[in-house]
Amino acid sequence: MLDILLLGATGYTGRLIARYLATHPQRTAFSFGLAARSDPKLKALVREYADLAEIPAFVVDVTNADDVDRVVQRARVIINTVGPYWRWGTPVVQACVRHGRHYVDLTGEAPWVRDIIVGFDFAASHSGSVIVPCAGLDSVPSDVLAYLGNRTLKAFAGPATTVDTSTSAWELSGTGISGGTFLSILSHLEDVPKHKWEEARRDFALSPIKGVKSPPRKVFYLLPVSKPPVQGALYLMSIVNLQIVQRSWGLFELATRNPRLVLDTSRQSSGEHEDTTGLSYGSQFKYEEFLALPSRLHSLLVMLSLVIVAGAMWLFPPVRWMARRLMPRSGDGPPEEQFEAGALKITNITTSLPNAEGRTTTVRTTFRGKGEPGYFLSSIIIVECALSLVLEADHLPSFAKRGGVLTPMTAFGDVLIERLKTSGRITIESEVVL
Repeated sequence: MLDILLLGATGYTGRLIARYLATHPQRTAFSFGLAARSDPKLKALVREYADLAEIPAFVVDVTNADDVDRVVQRARVIINTVGPYWRWGTPVVQACVRHGRHYVDLTGEAPWVRDIIVGFDFAASHSGSVIVPCAGLDSVPSDVLAYLGNRTLKAFAGPATTVDTSTSAWELSGTGISGGTFLSILSHLEDVPKHKWEEARRDFALSPIKGVKSPPRKVFYLLPVSKPPVQGALYLMSIVNLQIVQRSWGLFELATRNPRLVLDTSRQSSGEHEDTTGLSYGSQFKYEEFLALPSRLHSLLVMLSLVIVAGAMWLFPPVRWMARRLMPRSGDGPPEEQFEAGALKITNITTSLPNAEGRTTTVRTTFRGKGEPGYFLSSIIIVECALSLVLEADHLPSFAKRGGVLTPMTAFGDVLIERLKTSGRITIESEVVL
């Protein structure tokens, strides 16, 4: 059996992931295979990159349930890059849960994630299958920042310290859009029923429990205690990122209230207990994020552009028809020479609730990436998620040992953070500032 099977290997992001797997520093410690619908494209991929010459390859049609069922059994972990996930993702998750396989993907489609939580979370926890959607740029950095902000607060001010607000400012450069991402946007507009879309936008739509209401979305944002000031506008992917962070909050909160909910079966039967008090962000936790921009004028222009473009795409089919002809086609994306020019910096400020003496503590956490963020860095992030399951299963959080539809931090926790830091492309730092 293979350790990892990459599904959608001939797509734009799939090719980047295949190359990263083939040249990974720990390459001799794991095996992997490639899977795609087109045999000629698979052969062309192998011819293009010499490092893939001996890698097993499988032809699979994700619209054929028998094909999916057959190929999923070939590996312990499935990396699924075949989107839109609303159209084609569910049979892959279903097969993984049925056969007790683990699964990670790159979706940013909150309505679909909500559906797989409802449909497969219970079954996955019984089969031991770890299902982690949103395991790329959406939404690993956001989840990491909230998690580390809480942990640094507790390390400095004591385990009883809880979070009031956590705010992240995103700075991206040198990124673009692929044909696959554009197809997912169209699927969101054309395929997802409106009530599903509205449900997924509600606070704590993916969380097992409800928390306090999130701060309202704004035209202008400002990062607390930032010098010089960091300001900006609504970040488009903040919708799904917020939902993933809130699911982590909800799962950690449940673990604090009832640790047995997250202990794996072997530890429950041995009577072993785990201290989960440090996981909780606190009942008043609130999270928000925004796209950092140079000025209020830039922020206003970005907001107006989003409203106009999104409204036109939503309301007028001819606009979507025109966009199909202007945007990148499936398999296309930012040019390779752009990979090294891109960069990512996310700054998070997390502030505690006042302690008994009325004092608060503030933590600054930064997540930096060298390289084009949307696809190049995403390929690194999702591979390190998969390798966490393959190479470091014994050190993963108890959530992963139990299974279910999880988030990056509930499934991988500190293991993933350390793997990202040793990738050579990503640095993560957290410090108390006030």
